[in-house]
Amino acid sequence: MAATTYNWTEEMLSPLGEHGIVIRCGSVLSEEVHQRVMSVCVLLEKGAVTAAVEWVPSYLSVTLFYDPLLLSYDEISSILLQRLSSLKERDHLDNPHECGKPGKSKDTKPKGKPASPRIMTIPVCYGGEFGPDIAHVAAEHDLTTEEVVAIHSSVDYLVHMIGFAPGFPYLGGLPERIATPRRGTPRLRVEAGTVGIGGSQTGIYPIATPGGWQCIGRTPVRLFRPELNSPSLLKAGDVVRFQPITMQEYVEMARREVE
Repeated sequence: MAATTYNWTEEMLSPLGEHGIVIRCGSVLSEEVHQRVMSVCVLLEKGAVTAAVEWVPSYLSVTLFYDPLLLSYDEISSILLQRLSSLKERDHLDNPHECGKPGKSKDTKPKGKPASPRIMTIPVCYGGEFGPDIAHVAAEHDLTTEEVVAIHSSVDYLVHMIGFAPGFPYLGGLPERIATPRRGTPRLRVEAGTVGIGGSQTGIYPIATPGGWQCIGRTPVRLFRPELNSPSLLKAGDVVRFQPITMQEYVEMARREVE
């Protein structure tokens, strides 16, 4: 794919408090906008702004936190526009998920130069006590619970952002056949590891927390480990694949997770 340059303007930057700046990468959620978000993150990782402290990618933007004692907002805005305007969006930056585009079958092979997203396989025990809402999801779409499992685990999902709770991944690419509105009344407690559907998205609760998504299964994998330097297992840009497992496999994996 030929290199392209996005038309960055001053209006795409806005202050957030005294030491933050929001970099808007688009107005409508799409694969192209997500690729641009990740390209900005790569640029920042390469040290494009010396005063940068940290940055947080989201659906449509990247929020950069900086040291205001080193650079003022006007100075950092000027530097950012200069760096962003010269940013070339190439395959290795603006299309890092070709082999795992949201909603694409796991068997889809990339064409041309291979991409290199981080692909994470997440085992899930669907239904039963772990997925009390899977029957509702199935009924909403005139499917069997087995079909819901097959559909949910048949595609690759793109992590658009981490939010809501520590380590909670918002995954894009849920097949429309099982997209289901959130529950009318949220649960006071959803257990850690629960896999849910909320509208056209799916996600995984990394910690026990109140929640209103339709619970269809649970993973034994710990997504959030506060004792680690990088506590979140998943990050924006990752590709997630769900692998159905039995209850026995779940118990064995859960035991290994705490050893």
